[in-house]
Amino acid sequence: MKAGDKASRGAITLIQSAIKNRDIEARTGKAPEDDDALVVEVLQKMVKQRRESIEMYTKGGRQELADAEAAEVAVIERFLPKQMSAEETSAAIEAIKAELGASGMKDMGRVMAELKARHATTLDMSKASAAVKAALS
Repeated sequence: MKAGDKASRGAITLIQSAIKNRDIEARTGKAPEDDDALVVEVLQKMVKQRRESIEMYTKGGRQELADAEAAEVAVIERFLPKQMSAEETSAAIEAIKAELGASGMKDMGRVMAELKARHATTLDMSKASAAVKAALS
Protein backbone atom coordinates (compact mmCIF):
# COMPACT_ATOMS: atom_id res chain seq x y z
CA MET A 1 0.00 0.00 0.00
CA LYS A 2 2.83 2.38 0.82
CA ALA A 3 4.47 1.73 -2.55
CA GLY A 4 1.28 2.82 -4.32
CA ASP A 5 1.14 -0.28 -6.50
CA LYS A 6 -2.59 -0.35 -7.17
CA ALA A 7 -2.47 -3.39 -9.45
CA SER A 8 -0.73 -5.54 -6.84
CA ARG A 9 -2.99 -4.26 -4.08
CA GLY A 10 -6.06 -5.12 -6.15
CA ALA A 11 -4.76 -8.63 -6.91
CA ILE A 12 -3.91 -9.25 -3.25
CA THR A 13 -7.41 -8.13 -2.26
CA LEU A 14 -8.82 -10.65 -4.74
CA ILE A 15 -6.57 -13.36 -3.29
CA GLN A 16 -7.73 -12.61 0.24
CA SER A 17 -11.35 -12.64 -0.86
CA ALA A 18 -10.99 -15.98 -2.67
CA ILE A 19 -9.25 -17.56 0.32
CA LYS A 20 -11.91 -16.27 2.69
CA ASN A 21 -14.68 -17.63 0.43
CA ARG A 22 -12.96 -21.02 0.23
CA ASP A 23 -12.55 -21.04 4.00
CA ILE A 24 -16.27 -20.41 4.45
CA GLU A 25 -17.07 -23.23 2.01
CA ALA A 26 -14.71 -25.55 3.89
CA ARG A 27 -16.46 -24.86 7.20
CA THR A 28 -19.64 -26.53 6.00
CA GLY A 29 -17.81 -29.81 5.39
CA LYS A 30 -15.04 -31.50 7.30
CA ALA A 31 -12.04 -29.47 8.37
CA PRO A 32 -9.21 -29.41 5.81
CA GLU A 33 -6.17 -31.48 6.70
CA ASP A 34 -3.73 -28.76 5.68
CA ASP A 35 -4.48 -25.04 5.47
CA ASP A 36 -1.48 -24.45 3.22
CA ALA A 37 -2.77 -26.98 0.69
CA LEU A 38 -6.14 -25.22 0.71
CA VAL A 39 -4.54 -21.84 0.01
CA VAL A 40 -2.31 -23.25 -2.75
CA GLU A 41 -5.35 -24.89 -4.32
CA VAL A 42 -7.21 -21.56 -4.34
CA LEU A 43 -4.23 -19.73 -5.83
CA GLN A 44 -3.72 -22.38 -8.54
CA LYS A 45 -7.40 -22.13 -9.45
CA MET A 46 -7.13 -18.34 -9.68
CA VAL A 47 -4.10 -18.59 -11.96
CA LYS A 48 -5.87 -21.13 -14.17
CA GLN A 49 -8.96 -18.89 -14.47
CA ARG A 50 -6.86 -15.90 -15.39
CA ARG A 51 -4.85 -17.81 -18.00
CA GLU A 52 -8.11 -18.90 -19.64
CA SER A 53 -9.28 -15.27 -19.58
CA ILE A 54 -6.00 -14.11 -21.14
CA GLU A 55 -6.49 -16.61 -23.96
CA MET A 56 -10.06 -15.45 -24.58
CA TYR A 57 -9.15 -11.75 -24.44
CA THR A 58 -6.27 -12.29 -26.85
CA LYS A 59 -8.51 -14.13 -29.30
CA GLY A 60 -11.09 -11.36 -28.94
CA GLY A 61 -8.55 -8.63 -29.68
CA ARG A 62 -8.70 -7.11 -26.18
CA GLN A 63 -4.99 -6.92 -25.40
CA GLU A 64 -5.40 -4.33 -22.62
CA LEU A 65 -7.63 -6.72 -20.68
CA ALA A 66 -5.23 -9.60 -21.34
CA ASP A 67 -2.36 -7.48 -19.99
CA ALA A 68 -4.34 -6.69 -16.83
CA GLU A 69 -5.02 -10.39 -16.27
CA ALA A 70 -1.34 -11.20 -16.88
CA ALA A 71 -0.35 -8.65 -14.23
CA GLU A 72 -2.71 -10.37 -11.77
CA VAL A 73 -1.19 -13.77 -12.64
CA ALA A 74 2.28 -12.39 -11.88
CA VAL A 75 1.14 -11.17 -8.45
CA ILE A 76 -0.64 -14.44 -7.61
CA GLU A 77 2.37 -16.52 -8.66
CA ARG A 78 4.52 -14.68 -6.11
CA PHE A 79 2.57 -16.53 -3.41
CA LEU A 80 2.69 -19.98 -5.02
CA PRO A 81 5.46 -22.50 -4.31
CA LYS A 82 8.00 -23.00 -7.10
CA GLN A 83 6.58 -25.35 -9.72
CA MET A 84 8.41 -28.52 -10.72
CA SER A 85 10.30 -28.44 -14.01
CA ALA A 86 9.50 -30.86 -16.83
CA GLU A 87 12.51 -33.00 -15.90
CA GLU A 88 11.51 -33.13 -12.22
CA THR A 89 7.95 -34.00 -13.21
CA SER A 90 9.02 -36.86 -15.45
CA ALA A 91 11.39 -38.15 -12.76
CA ALA A 92 8.57 -38.10 -10.18
CA ILE A 93 6.25 -39.90 -12.61
CA GLU A 94 8.86 -42.57 -13.34
CA ALA A 95 9.52 -43.09 -9.63
CA ILE A 96 5.80 -43.50 -8.89
CA LYS A 97 5.36 -45.72 -11.94
CA ALA A 98 8.16 -48.02 -10.77
CA GLU A 99 6.93 -48.00 -7.18
CA LEU A 100 3.37 -48.94 -8.14
CA GLY A 101 4.42 -51.33 -10.89
CA ALA A 102 2.30 -49.41 -13.41
CA SER A 103 2.61 -50.75 -16.92
CA GLY A 104 -0.21 -49.41 -19.04
CA MET A 105 -3.04 -46.95 -19.39
CA LYS A 106 -5.19 -48.99 -17.01
CA ASP A 107 -2.89 -47.81 -14.19
CA MET A 108 -3.20 -44.12 -15.03
CA GLY A 109 -5.72 -43.42 -12.26
CA ARG A 110 -3.49 -44.92 -9.58
CA VAL A 111 -0.42 -43.04 -10.84
CA MET A 112 -2.33 -39.74 -11.01
CA ALA A 113 -3.76 -40.22 -7.51
CA GLU A 114 -0.32 -40.87 -6.05
CA LEU A 115 1.21 -37.98 -8.00
CA LYS A 116 -1.47 -35.64 -6.70
CA ALA A 117 -1.02 -36.88 -3.13
CA ARG A 118 2.73 -36.25 -3.24
CA HIS A 119 3.16 -33.22 -5.50
CA ALA A 120 -0.20 -31.39 -5.76
CA THR A 121 1.16 -28.07 -4.53
CA THR A 122 4.21 -27.97 -6.82
CA LEU A 123 2.72 -29.43 -9.97
CA ASP A 124 0.19 -28.32 -12.57
CA MET A 125 -2.02 -31.40 -12.66
CA SER A 126 -3.39 -30.66 -16.15
CA LYS A 127 0.14 -30.78 -17.60
CA ALA A 128 0.98 -33.78 -15.42
CA SER A 129 -1.92 -35.72 -16.91
CA ALA A 130 -0.41 -35.48 -20.38
CA ALA A 131 3.00 -36.47 -19.03
CA VAL A 132 1.56 -39.51 -17.23
CA LYS A 133 -0.28 -40.53 -20.40
CA ALA A 134 2.95 -40.30 -22.39
CA ALA A 135 4.90 -42.26 -19.77
CA LEU A 136 2.35 -45.07 -19.63
CA SER A 137 1.76 -45.45 -23.36
